[in-house]
Amino acid sequence: MDWIMPAVDFNLFLPEILLCVFAILILILDPFLSRDKKIISGHLSWITIILAFSANLNLWDLQKTTFSQMFLVDNYAVFFKSIFLIGSLLVIFFSMNYLKREELLRGEYFSLILFSTLGMMLLASGFDLVVIFLGLEIMSLSLYVLAGFKRADLNSNEASLKYFLMGAFATGFLLYGIVMIYGSTGSTNLEQIIKSIAFGEADPNLLVWAGAGLLLVGFGFKIASVPFHMWVPDVYQGAPTPITAFISTGPKAAGFSALLRVFLFSFITIKLDWTSIVWIMAALTMTVGNVIAILQSDIKRMLAYSSIAHAGYVLVALVAGGESGISSALFYLLAYTFMNIGAFTVVIVLGRKGEENTNLDDYSGLGAKAPLLAILMSVFMFSLAGFPPTAGFMGKIYVFSAAVKSGFVGLVIIGVLNSLVSVYYYLRVIVIMFMHPPDIKMEKVTITFGATIVLLVCTWGVLQLGIFPERVLSLAQASVSSIF
Repeated sequence: MDWIMPAVDFNLFLPEILLCVFAILILILDPFLSRDKKIISGHLSWITIILAFSANLNLWDLQKTTFSQMFLVDNYAVFFKSIFLIGSLLVIFFSMNYLKREELLRGEYFSLILFSTLGMMLLASGFDLVVIFLGLEIMSLSLYVLAGFKRADLNSNEASLKYFLMGAFATGFLLYGIVMIYGSTGSTNLEQIIKSIAFGEADPNLLVWAGAGLLLVGFGFKIASVPFHMWVPDVYQGAPTPITAFISTGPKAAGFSALLRVFLFSFITIKLDWTSIVWIMAALTMTVGNVIAILQSDIKRMLAYSSIAHAGYVLVALVAGGESGISSALFYLLAYTFMNIGAFTVVIVLGRKGEENTNLDDYSGLGAKAPLLAILMSVFMFSLAGFPPTAGFMGKIYVFSAAVKSGFVGLVIIGVLNSLVSVYYYLRVIVIMFMHPPDIKMEKVTITFGATIVLLVCTWGVLQLGIFPERVLSLAQASVSSIF
């Protein structure tokens, strides 16, 4: 009997094809470029991102599967892919001058970012647990290398090794979870799983619950939720700052894209069984992240624990569920991309070759030395803290509103109290910049063209989503309706 290959619509994953082809092309091209011309790889990579972004937008309002229903394109996937591509584009822009400064300019850096973005996009479109696992591994393997890209720096080596060991351990949990789900339902396809559970073909027995729990552990590591967060501070501090910004935004959103689709689609019929667990995770993640962030004197470690806390806010949206919960999560993740990348861009601008100047005391008197940069940093800090009229404020409003509508008032109270706690360490940065005497060691601050573009885009995004959020929220709601 002849095997017939199923029909494949290549237009549905044109963005992924572009990323893969150009990532390989950059690897092939790099050895033939002299040291002065390796910047070509950087320019080629951001052009690739723009082409993929354009191809991705052309898929809006489609709802089709291909590869035997393993790869799904819908508005939900398109929205998340847009977040990934925006984050990758911004990181590439401010990475080029950083790599020049640190003498790290090599083509594989940009190629790995493209491969990692490819993995994220597979996570968003994965309609089968096998594809989700494949996307997770493509994304993670690239990040392990990027975290240790400063090969002469022991802290960077340590960050890479810790990230790899913890990531491999979490991957094992995810894989065992997939096996248990397959053993109970007879399929790894998300649609077949929900049919098997909903129509009684596979009762929600111990095997299903154990599989769902192991999947939650695997995804919990990727989104840095408590108690799977221990890798975050050391990895964020040791990795090159552009990669820290990259890890804290795109991969976190990618983890949530898969987590939301799996648990609010395939496991929707057993929601009561896992909601209480995620409720506890959300409360602990918000609290642990914010409380420990107060104790940090290094801004990268502070933003690392801040990232943990923000993962807790998005978990509140997962607990809320429904269209309002998921759409608020999508909005929040886009807002977080702008405000976090903006903050890390300021950190990069203030750094010098071999000295990243990440101690909070290094920001003393920045308002007098570089007032514009201090003002922009203040905007990002206010947004992360949730002050109006910024994107962070609107993101928390939507998340907490969705939770209240679903009856989780207690969790919202915990979230609001944690937001008040976070005000302390975010405003501390602003106080140090404007109310402390200038650091006499601080040299003249020069903002490169790439950093200027990123700062302007991030500031625009933070204020646009804070003042006029309706357009983006309506797109998020339109993307969520395709799931249900």
